[in-house]
Amino acid sequence: MTISYTLEVANARFGGFSKLLFRWKGSIYKLLYKELLVFTICYTLLSVIYRLVLTKGQRYLFEKVALYCDQYTNFIPVTFVLGFYVTLVINRWWAQYTSIPLPDQLMCVVSSNVHGGDERGRLLRRTLIRYANLSSVLILRSVSIRVLKRFPTMEHIVEAGFMTHEELKKYESLSSDFNKYWIPCVWFTNLAAQARRDGRVRDDIALKLLLDELNKYRAKCSLLFHYDWISVPLVYTQVVTIAVYSFFASCLIGRQFLAGAPLDLYVPIFTLLQFFFYFGWLKVAEQIINPFGEDDDDFETNRLIDRNLQVSLLSVDDMYQNLPPMGKDKYWDEQSALPPYTIATAAETLKPSFMGSTFDM
Repeated sequence: MTISYTLEVANARFGGFSKLLFRWKGSIYKLLYKELLVFTICYTLLSVIYRLVLTKGQRYLFEKVALYCDQYTNFIPVTFVLGFYVTLVINRWWAQYTSIPLPDQLMCVVSSNVHGGDERGRLLRRTLIRYANLSSVLILRSVSIRVLKRFPTMEHIVEAGFMTHEELKKYESLSSDFNKYWIPCVWFTNLAAQARRDGRVRDDIALKLLLDELNKYRAKCSLLFHYDWISVPLVYTQVVTIAVYSFFASCLIGRQFLAGAPLDLYVPIFTLLQFFFYFGWLKVAEQIINPFGEDDDDFETNRLIDRNLQVSLLSVDDMYQNLPPMGKDKYWDEQSALPPYTIATAAETLKPSFMGSTFDM
């Protein structure tokens, strides 16, 4: 489930973000604690061996190696490599979300341009929008673990009402070596053309509008497929991972408190903070590089499917030609409309309207 904290940061205030630091679900602590524990244990073991096990000569050699590691660790460009990588992954993450097909525009066009209050007209509208929803379910089932677990077979899709048994037979009779999520979109176009021939779609402009919206919807399905197919190049992910792991492998030795040092704290506080920041950055990228899994902040694809089917069927069926009666609005006889303010927002009325930055010159 997506972790939302939008309301808590609606207003900037003292210590606003600090309240978010105590959350566990979806937090960096939950994501990172195992790696941090392993690093701490390894560092402690090396420290104990250096202080209690090694001979004087071995300690001298260990100190030379530690100084060498500490000197050259900063040659690893962790910040540079990791920063670009996480930026790339976050941009890709948001682009994937905006590529999820939503039927809102399409359902408005279907509701307003496929006519008929009889059973045939109702059947046409519901079937058209069901085909669109079926296409999105098929592509989400191909890329999302959650959706595949919900609909593991095509029979589950039939049982859920997205497809009839006759449509499943037709779907399976069409042979292709590639993903067939686009088939319901073709059914949509053919059915829309049939509705035009029958006079249910009243002109070619309305038919073109239907097909244009359907093609936008299908393009998003296709884009989801390609995001799933074409990953961030593996070499880039490997370079970043090797950079982070090698940096902290060097820190295990190079950041040890050595004999004769001006300060011996036993606990490398700033190294642990550095681990928390850099490794946390890497774990963030690991979590959102594919947001169609089952992590805390992955997309709630099943809830989107439920919402899309419900609102689209409501729009093309119950809401078809079902309008409230027109009436004069509250400001019919007034020169300017000014909606009322509550006491909580009354102070806003005292602010002058913005007329432009040079208005008071």
